[in-house]
Order: sequence, then structure tokens, then C-alpha cells
Amino acid sequence: MNLHLADLADARVAIWGFGREGRATLAMLRRRFPDKVLTVFCSASEADALKVCDIVSPPTGSGERNILDARLRLITDGPDAEALSQFDIVIKSPGISPYKLPAAAALRAGVRFTSGTALWFAEHPHARTICITGTKGKSTVTALIAHLLRKGGQRIALAGNIGLPLLALNAPAPAPDWWVIELSSFQTHDFGGVPSVAVINNLYEEHLDWHGTRERYFADKLAIATHAQRLVVNAQETLLRATHVHPARSVFGNSEGWHVAGAAIRHGAIDVLPLSCLPMPGLHNAQNMCAALAAIDAAGFDSASLAAHVASFQPLPHRLQRLGERDGIDYVNDSIATTPYATIEALRSLGERPVTVLVGGFDRGVDWQPFVRHVAAHAPAMIVTMGANGDAIAAALRQVETPDFALVSAGSLDAALVLARSHTLAGGTILLSPGAPSFDRFRDYAERGREFARLAGFDPAAITQIDGIGIV
Repeated sequence: MNLHLADLADARVAIWGFGREGRATLAMLRRRFPDKVLTVFCSASEADALKVCDIVSPPTGSGERNILDARLRLITDGPDAEALSQFDIVIKSPGISPYKLPAAAALRAGVRFTSGTALWFAEHPHARTICITGTKGKSTVTALIAHLLRKGGQRIALAGNIGLPLLALNAPAPAPDWWVIELSSFQTHDFGGVPSVAVINNLYEEHLDWHGTRERYFADKLAIATHAQRLVVNAQETLLRATHVHPARSVFGNSEGWHVAGAAIRHGAIDVLPLSCLPMPGLHNAQNMCAALAAIDAAGFDSASLAAHVASFQPLPHRLQRLGERDGIDYVNDSIATTPYATIEALRSLGERPVTVLVGGFDRGVDWQPFVRHVAAHAPAMIVTMGANGDAIAAALRQVETPDFALVSAGSLDAALVLARSHTLAGGTILLSPGAPSFDRFRDYAERGREFARLAGFDPAAITQIDGIGIV
């Protein structure tokens, strides 16, 4: 059952987690229910960063902080099922898995969970939405759709997992013509929306620490298709073939629709856009463009007439971002690569250049054998493993018979970069494409990418934010 804001009026409500979505949720609830008692479960650092009001007394032994607003309780002890059961409704942040304790136990005890994203969709049942998900490339596809539609004269909201929570734009006036929304697998699990157009870009194994099994991950991703009025999927993805039962399904990636053929993006038998016009490198980015054009068609626009506007698109940071050259070595920041498949695509995009690639980070338990098979057949000059799963990746790579790549290991990003520099000759490229999340060392991929830039001798502040977030 989808919960609406009206359902919260007389309920005991807690917010669990205080990242971007948690902060947007609290701000919206305080505007909607100015006198309501609210509880926030968050970390001590999140509590310290809370700007709603000042802490006026030190933390108590229970982890509760007394603050100026008597209607708001901050609890910095991690909640157990009993603590969560004191509430009728818990609005949880996307990173908290419903499959793991204590959420799973609280669910069994009858606590109703929702999210900021789910609340937004419940409040906007008639909004025209293009919702994009996929294991990789979803941010680029989302930003491309927004950019091209804006060039076509539409007023567009660009929001969601791309960096701006939907509840931060809960009741804009005037409303945008279309909402272009990126959704993670955490959000598609329970968002409960009815997208005007849903796009599934691709589907690889990922986020097993949150979903528990690859089957759950795939099911949570595919949930976006359940109620979508129109569905757009990648024809090249075997796991998406089951979506053929959708009554209004279209595809990209084959000759039926938008696809890459030779040196151009083609619609059916017609070359529409030379690949040289794309401001983003790599075949995977050409395929991302095909996904965006197919979504625009599904929304009822003439995408072919808008395609050339990609030339003015600002590529997203941390995605095969060339930082520059130092001592004859090119540095490329692909910190967004959090799966081995993304690292494979990054290596492919660099062609025949001698590449030293830095891989490893937080261990989500995904299978690195596809990466091992790729580098066995298409060897970079060197692989430097690092981070929490670095040793496991190195062990898998050592199984390659007569490898054509050098292999070294480091414990951290700075140590990995020192090794990379000492082994990379002028004319080579050092590529940060970890194939794993950053949570073992960094807050997120962006912080990791900025640190890579700093260590390489570039200004991390020069790495811009995603262009066009919000309503334009």
C-alpha cells in the first residue's frame, strides 16, 4: 500500500537516515506539519551537521540529543527493531536495506516503511515522468534526456538519485512539463510510482550487500516496469527479454530502433548522428545516447530532430573524466565505476593506449571473473589492486595463465597511485576505474574522484557538479 502525506498526520513518524533524502524529507514534513513531533535516527556526524536548530545540551547516555526545537528528537544510537517499533511509520533512507536487520524484524512486527521517493510519487500521481534505472549509465542517460528535451523547449525537472531528492521539489510553481528522474535499485524496490515512461538501461550483478541475492537485485530493478505506461529497454540485455510482455514496450540497441552502427548512431536504417559529435568517449556512452533518444520517442517527441543538441551536453564528472597530463602521463577519473563491468567499458573506451588501471574498494561480493576474462584477452599495461577487496581481485587475476599485464597491490588509493606512477611510462594513461564502491575509505565516489585528482596534482575543486539539476 502506498502511503500519502495525509497518512502521516496522526501517525508516530520517524526518519531513519539523514543523507540528502533524509534532509529533504525532514524539511518537507516540517513545512507540512509544523507542530508535529518527529524523530530522526542518524549518525553522530549527521546530527552535528543538522542546521534545523542548535544543540543546546550535550548528548545523553541514550544517544538522544536535546535540541532547541522541542518537536524534533535526534537519536544517534543505531535503532534496533524494538526502537523502530515505537513508530507507526518509518521513512527510511535508500541505503538502508529492508532485507537486513533491524528493518526486516521491524517489518515483521508491523512497522510500515516508506521512503521520500515513494511519498513523492504518491503525492504526484498525474505528473508526467520519465524514470531511468539500470546498473550503469543511468545518470548519463537521465541528464541526456533532460538536456535534449530542454533544447526542444520543454520545462524539465531533473532530480532523483542523480543528486536532488524529489521531495526537495515537492510542490514547484509552476510545475515542470516533465520530470526526468533517476532511480537506484534501492528506490525502485518500493517507489510505487506509475512512470509515464520507464527506461531500463542495462542489468548486471550489483549491490548484493543491500539486496542479499542477485535475484532480488534483478527483481527490484525490474519493479519499475510493473506499472509503467511505456517501457524502454536495452535489446542487447538477455535479462531484459522477459519484459516483452509489457503492452507498450520499445527497445534500443538493435535494428528496430536507436542503435550504434559503424561510426554513427542510427535510427532503423538511417544514420542520424556521427559518433564524433558525442562529447562523451566510449561505445557505452553512444549506447547511453541511444537509450535517451528511445525514451524521448516514447514520451511522444521527435528525438531525431533533437539529437544534434548532444554537442552542447556537458559530460558528467567522475565518468571517464580526463583530468589532464602530468610528466607525460594522462590521468582519467572514472570513480563512478562501481562494478567490474563498468571498468571493462572504461578500458574499452581507451582503445590501444598503454593503461595502468586502479581497481578495488568496498567489497559487495560481486563476481570479478568477467573482468579477469576481459583483461586476459585485452590486457592493460598494468593493474593495481587496492582497497578492501583488492587482495581478492589480485588473487583472481593471478589465475590468468601467462598474463600480458603487470600486477601489483596497494592498501590505499594514495599508495596505489605511487605504484602506478613508478611503473607508467610517458605516453601512458593512469585510469581510476575501481569497479567497486568507495565506502571502505570514502563517503562516496565523488570524494574518491576528487582525492584522485588531488593526489595526481590537479585541483579537485575544478571538478564541476552535474549541470542542470533542478527545474529549468
